[in-house]
Amino acid sequence: MRSAAIKAAVAACFALATGSVAFSAAPTAAGLWEKRDQSGHPEAWFRIIDCNGVYAGRIVKMFPQPGENPSQLRCTQCRGDQKNAPVLGIVFIKGMRQDGLSYQGGSILDPRDGTIYSALMELSPDGQNLTVRGYIGLPLLGQSETWRRLPDNAQLQRFAACPKS
Repeated sequence: MRSAAIKAAVAACFALATGSVAFSAAPTAAGLWEKRDQSGHPEAWFRIIDCNGVYAGRIVKMFPQPGENPSQLRCTQCRGDQKNAPVLGIVFIKGMRQDGLSYQGGSILDPRDGTIYSALMELSPDGQNLTVRGYIGLPLLGQSETWRRLPDNAQLQRFAACPKS
């Protein structure tokens, strides 16, 4: 009996040392996300990046309405260095800090009108849905959207770098 216990302990140590035991890391908001409209059609894809503990998000793909050309859309009402920036590729989530499944302390930009809102994000326990809330003043006075995680897509890696501060 004792030798079986020793063998089990040695096998467990070997598995840990060689990395053959899989540990699942807690999910984070980092990754590729999809926003859908009320009818279920995709509107846009966003990539959220962990930049040394501060999360930022870019618009990486847009699904235009008929007659719209996403490469021509610009943030004409934005301020500062984002004024007239192309909407595709724009950093629209800034300064989010993780606390478990919650993210706070950041902001979100609406590139349609240049408005910057305070923001909160909440990741589902399985890491597959992200609820994003933009608000002015109190979170109670805001609006939420829920985005669905997509598998990472190598075609969109050009948007995977952290934005310049």
